[in-house]
Amino acid sequence: MTDTAARHRHDPGLSVAPSPSPPTARATSQRTRVRIAANAILLAALTAIVVNTLRAGDNHSAPGRLLGGYAVAWALFAAAVWTLRTVPARAATVLVLTGSAALALAGLTTQPRTSDDMYRYAWDGRVQAAGVSPYAYPPVAPELARLRDHWLFPTQEACKGWGLTHTSSGLCVRINRPTVPTIYPPVAEGWYLAVHTLSPPDSRHKPLQASGALLAFGTTIALLRVLRRRAGRQRAPALAALWAWCPAVALEAVNNAHIDTLGVLFVVLALGTATTGVRRGTLLGAAIAVKLLPVLALPGALSGQRSPTRVLRVVAAAVAAIGLAYLPYVMASGAGVLGYLPGYLHEEGYEPGDVRRFALLRLLLPDAAAGVTAVALLTLIALYTWWRGDPARPWRGALLLTGTALLLFSPSYPWYSLLVIALVAMDGRWEWLTVTLAGTVLYLAGRLLPGFPLQGWAYGTAAVVIAAGACLRSGRVRRIMQHPARSGRFGGERI
Repeated sequence: MTDTAARHRHDPGLSVAPSPSPPTARATSQRTRVRIAANAILLAALTAIVVNTLRAGDNHSAPGRLLGGYAVAWALFAAAVWTLRTVPARAATVLVLTGSAALALAGLTTQPRTSDDMYRYAWDGRVQAAGVSPYAYPPVAPELARLRDHWLFPTQEACKGWGLTHTSSGLCVRINRPTVPTIYPPVAEGWYLAVHTLSPPDSRHKPLQASGALLAFGTTIALLRVLRRRAGRQRAPALAALWAWCPAVALEAVNNAHIDTLGVLFVVLALGTATTGVRRGTLLGAAIAVKLLPVLALPGALSGQRSPTRVLRVVAAAVAAIGLAYLPYVMASGAGVLGYLPGYLHEEGYEPGDVRRFALLRLLLPDAAAGVTAVALLTLIALYTWWRGDPARPWRGALLLTGTALLLFSPSYPWYSLLVIALVAMDGRWEWLTVTLAGTVLYLAGRLLPGFPLQGWAYGTAAVVIAAGACLRSGRVRRIMQHPARSGRFGGERI
């Protein structure tokens, strides 16, 4: 025995911490297995509830059953995300991907249940494949009669059920707003054409739903990639699960196949992976050319960028991407590329003085002033986000502006907030998910509570929860600054 070894053996002041005993290691391993099993059970229950909810009926025949199933799904979603935080990173990543795939498959089990937008997508793809601009004619136009089939244009004998419209000319149509041209921007139209081209004949709604499932799962992968680098290996899965397991994604991105998901993926890539202004601007431009809502992410993309050159790169690239996407359609249809957008804004109440929007502001202001005030507030938030935002977290400003816009405009369509869900996953501010819940409650419960001021209550509750979350987080920040050693894991930031 050496002298050093002897000193370590006999000197009571020198000791070596004992390694964990086998029983302790076994106990830790057992606890880990229990956590993984509990999370897997919650995911299985969530998937089963989503399937059962979709089979309950549509939003006209069974709004109460849909709303009840949706509430249970959200409760299971919250429990699953909460338990995932203590699961080791590798197992948690597998669970996130498995759950995302399972919920996507759940969304494929039935035809669309709460929205008929997908049928317009299918029609637009068919029209373009025939060499006609989707902005040229409405679906009922005689110029397009040769493209009709019994799926989108059922016979009068079969014209019964959800999502069917009778036109003044005697047609039965499954497409919404069949008397007006399409409203969708050019990148969305390109996606419809691509899906139509790659689909087998007479495949009906499944290809668009499957494409929605691929986009939703692809967004999960993109979020995991971004979050592993930005939030850390351990924290990334629980954050990504906020998108991957959200019931709204299964219902709106997959079952209803809303094109918004393509724009969401572009925004995630723009804010999370783009390292140059040109690339970020190009991806944002593509997102805006899918659906106009992602324009609200632009100030976030410019967070803290006070250099005119850097700002110009992002903005110019975005404008160029939008212009190039529109160019072939402008050449074919001219100003008709606006489609039904002006009519849609009027129909949905986005004009000044309309009482169907701005529910929260109308509690405090005259109806005529609500729209102008909303625009002014959003402009101020956009300027603040650009000038004072964190360039390392561009999604934070994008979430603030996009979420606030939905609160102020109070839409009744929950799929508008798919972008908010992805931004919540990037930033971890889960309280903004209440915006999605508010839109869902308004969409499904409106028929159950006629005459009740549901719009104000739903979005008002969401605003209160978001404000409370902001207050709690500001208090946490103060505690972390005063006692940094007590900040806990993930630098004091928790889901």
